[in-house]
Amino acid sequence: MPQTAQTLSGPQRLRALEHANAVRLARAELKRRIAVGDVSAAEVILACPESVQRWTVGELLTSQRRWGSKRCRKFLERNAISEIKLLGSLTERQRRLLAAQLRDSRDSRDSRGPLSERIGQRPELATNDRQRELVSA
Repeated sequence: MPQTAQTLSGPQRLRALEHANAVRLARAELKRRIAVGDVSAAEVILACPESVQRWTVGELLTSQRRWGSKRCRKFLERNAISEIKLLGSLTERQRRLLAAQLRDSRDSRDSRGPLSERIGQRPELATNDRQRELVSA
C-alpha cells in the first residue's frame, strides 16, 4: 500500500510549526482572559476568531470560571449541541442561541448579588458556623 502522507520541505515545515505555535499561544491567552472575566464566552462564540475555530464548545465553556464538565454537559444537552462540536462548525442560529443563554445565565447570577448578602437575606442558606456568625452579627 503506497504511503499518502506528504513530507514538507524545510521552510514549509517551519512555517507550519510557527503557525501552529501562534494558534496555541492565542488560545492560551484567550483562555486566561475568559477565566479572569476580561472576555466572555458569549463574545468568543459570536466573534469566532480564526484561532478558536478548531476549539471544541466544551473546551470554551470549561475555560470559564466555575464551569466544570458537568455544568458544561448539562448546558449543551439543553441546547442539543455536542461537547465536541467545533466552534467553527456552529451555525449562526446555534451561535446566537448559545450566546444569549450564556448572557442570561451570567445576568441572573450577577443580579443575585454577593453570597454574603444572599445569606443575610435568607439565614437558612448559611452552611457553616462562620456564615451563621455573619448572619447573626
